[in-house]
Amino acid sequence: MQKIVVKSPTRVDLAGGTLDLWPLYLFINGASTVNVAIDVYTNVELTPHDDATIVLESADLKLRKGYTDLMDALADTDPKMILLQTQLRYWMPKKGFTLKTSSESPVGGGLGGSSSLTIGLMKAFAQFCEKPFKDVHHMVHVAHNIEAEILNTPTGTQDYYPAASGGLNVLHYSYNGIQQEVLNVTNTPLSQKFMLVYTGKAHHSGLNNFEVMKDSVTKDPETIQALKDLKAIAIETEHAVRAGNWNEIGTLFKREFEARVRLAPEFSSPEIQRLAELSLQNGAEAVKICGAGGGGCVLVWCPPENKQKVASACQEAGFQVMDAKPVNPL
Repeated sequence: MQKIVVKSPTRVDLAGGTLDLWPLYLFINGASTVNVAIDVYTNVELTPHDDATIVLESADLKLRKGYTDLMDALADTDPKMILLQTQLRYWMPKKGFTLKTSSESPVGGGLGGSSSLTIGLMKAFAQFCEKPFKDVHHMVHVAHNIEAEILNTPTGTQDYYPAASGGLNVLHYSYNGIQQEVLNVTNTPLSQKFMLVYTGKAHHSGLNNFEVMKDSVTKDPETIQALKDLKAIAIETEHAVRAGNWNEIGTLFKREFEARVRLAPEFSSPEIQRLAELSLQNGAEAVKICGAGGGGCVLVWCPPENKQKVASACQEAGFQVMDAKPVNPL
């Protein structure tokens, strides 16, 4: 068997984030999410061995470890190895290999980097172990269960779909499960007005999500209302995207921000506020915080003619303008 190479995109969530957590969407009679794959990738390389030895190498964790066999790898007590070990326990590969992983996403960037890497690992091991998934939903189901075990917190599913499929993903959550539709991004303002900026501060999605889950289960009225508002905004975003009414997106981003801060005040931060002010002062139309917020990346929705001015202002303030754009279906 030849070396297996998998590149998986990360994503920017445009609307409906948090609503993908089971069973949150059931508390509000179903939900939708809209997010887009971007060309910030995670990379997985798996090279088969002729013997049982295993080598695990992570560029992001700056580690490389060798083991005599699978049981030796699973016995490692280094907490940094938990993500790869959980995958190994699921797959229980019968042959040895060298596994190399790396990510182009900044740590805590809010771009779904860990979910993207998880999907890359799932695709690589499915090929290596010759155990294909039934479909993308089956793969996502396993992936989010694996990540829930690793993080010891409830996990959603929306981040895995763009990593698996690319493109602009519209997801519907209902009693019957998840429906996915993947749209093209070519020749849309999504590509033309897209600017991604990293605040320099990592976010912590697990904490934010757990607090929302806890308040929802106890039927906190403000939390439930914020979730309903996010649902309505996500539906409007989906309709705007489908109809090509991209001029509505800036206003929807502003409404989404207001509802999400009501849901979890820590969604914003001084860095995010400063970045938003700078961007809007220099010609951006709106900003959209990526992921669970509190740091990470921000999507700046900016007319092409103002991009250079906005980028310069952000860089002068110490923010990192990333070379990133949406990608079409894989």
